[in-house]
Amino acid sequence: MAEEIRIPTLGESVTEATIGKWLKQVGDAVTMDEPVVELETDKVAMEVNAPAAGVISELVVSEGDTVAVGALIAMVDTDGKAAPAPKAARAPKAETNGGTAPATAAAAAGGGALVDVAVPALGESVTEATIGRWLKQAGEGVARDEPLAELETDKVAMEVNAPAAGVLAELVAAE
Repeated sequence: MAEEIRIPTLGESVTEATIGKWLKQVGDAVTMDEPVVELETDKVAMEVNAPAAGVISELVVSEGDTVAVGALIAMVDTDGKAAPAPKAARAPKAETNGGTAPATAAAAAGGGALVDVAVPALGESVTEATIGRWLKQAGEGVARDEPLAELETDKVAMEVNAPAAGVLAELVAAE
């Protein structure tokens, strides 16, 4: 199966981004939430992470290309053709200074998987964000890439999207 990597929502007034640097190339193995590409806008620089573990099967755009929010930029083949991930990549550690959660999945009581939603990289000089507003509440169903929360920093406002479809199990931070 193939998973798409698209340009995420970057804030209300940001409609496009430039591919700064590909961190992975076609044939490279990736783990879920591993950085794949660096994006640049006039307001923020950020990384886009792999939506699933697998192998990068296609890079749709090149470094230096400017693409619209929502545009397809790469594909990840999740059919298990990837080489086994190194031990360090299999058990990522939580960052305590940046407010991000570990990118892990665990079996849920309902038979599904719990997927952590982490604050994305916000730019080189930005170390924290405020949750401006929750767009979804615990118990609500969500579609993959559906906006969950609005984040605010001193430089940009942006939305955080659901990494997978399912039900929002818990809000661990207040507005």
